[in-house]
Amino acid sequence: MSELSRRALLCGGAGFGAVLALAGCGNPVGGPGAQVLDARVDAMQAFLFSRYPGTRELADKAHGVLYMPLVTEGGFLLGGGYGQGALRIGNATVDYYSATRASIGLQIGAQQYAHALFFMTREALADFRRSDGWAVSADLRYATPEGGGAAGMDTTTSQAPVIAVVFGQAGLIAGASLSGVKYSRIIP
Repeated sequence: MSELSRRALLCGGAGFGAVLALAGCGNPVGGPGAQVLDARVDAMQAFLFSRYPGTRELADKAHGVLYMPLVTEGGFLLGGGYGQGALRIGNATVDYYSATRASIGLQIGAQQYAHALFFMTREALADFRRSDGWAVSADLRYATPEGGGAAGMDTTTSQAPVIAVVFGQAGLIAGASLSGVKYSRIIP
């Protein structure tokens, strides 16, 4: 094995270990418990509706909303991320989900963010609930909150089966995208 490939392997392994440790800090594996998770989702929902008023109207029109209060990501060559949240239908929690992501490639840094998925059609919600691991698809549209105003929802976005609002980004990786994120039902 050449010196360069050994270094890359060691650095990548160290980076992946750091990602797992970082993800474990804010999102304990095994879960914080249903009551704690529901409290986090309540706080996130209140913040989202007060800071981005258009999201309340969006939630009222949606058939269900998946709230993910904290997703932690990081990487150095190898990367990953983890978070937990709750699916609410009619403002009642019906299921709990984890969001996981793994990636490989040129990357370095860490970030945390929150996001919500608004299921605008019954079919999109049913597909999500019946899957054994739902991954973000091309049907997802982003509504970007701008400077404390309403989330940026235009005609194209408002007709999408699933709308994502990503906010509260903090960290060293530029931009938060949900591509490559897999959602799985959990028991907290």
